[in-house]
Amino acid sequence: AMINHINRHRRVNVITIEDPIEFLHRDSMANIAQREVGSDTLSFGAALRHVLRQDPDVILLGEIRDLETLDTALKAADTGHLVFSTLHTTDATQSISRMLSFYPPHQQAEIRSLLATALAAIVSLRLVPRADGRGRVPAAEVLINTAAVSENIRSIEKSLNIPDLISDGAVSYKMQSFDQSLMTWYKAGVIGYENALHYATNPSEFALRAAGVTAASDRTFTDPEAATSESPQGLTRDAVP
Repeated sequence: AMINHINRHRRVNVITIEDPIEFLHRDSMANIAQREVGSDTLSFGAALRHVLRQDPDVILLGEIRDLETLDTALKAADTGHLVFSTLHTTDATQSISRMLSFYPPHQQAEIRSLLATALAAIVSLRLVPRADGRGRVPAAEVLINTAAVSENIRSIEKSLNIPDLISDGAVSYKMQSFDQSLMTWYKAGVIGYENALHYATNPSEFALRAAGVTAASDRTFTDPEAATSESPQGLTRDAVP
């Protein structure tokens, strides 16, 4: 959907590296070249190295699976390319930890600094069953790399504060935690209480909030509905081509 949005609104060169190619994009405003691992290239890492010689503005990597791919992707992002990719993690904080885990301990301070400057945002999804039984809806955690987030990424100790920064950033930066997202869907009647509790990051605090009781911890819980009058998730979704 992000590539489709870019294709309809920006005059840029886009290269995708996928395994397999899931959607075929036809050029609209953007020029799009799609590569498939196994057919057009041997690996994500090998393809990415060659792609950087083709003057791309936007790069889509289907998945980051190894150190070579991650390292090249971070350096591409740090030099001004817009890079999209996926990781198998549970939330934004774990995504950062997962990227750091690819590197040996003696390199992690350097990579923290690189992540702090190259990262733009992390969107994590949990697909929650609808109350009416008609499929699922995405509970979305959204991390925007603000100055405060960047500072916390650089420090092992401060990185523990990132979940709080996400919750606190709902008003100013349109960030949201999973529990804020779930609360929005729950209040709208789209998902049931039991499923909301099951998918919550902090079930006990979610239960207190759902009951209208202030949580006992010092964590804040900004209601995204008070911050925006947009869609339930504060996000817009494009049709997939």
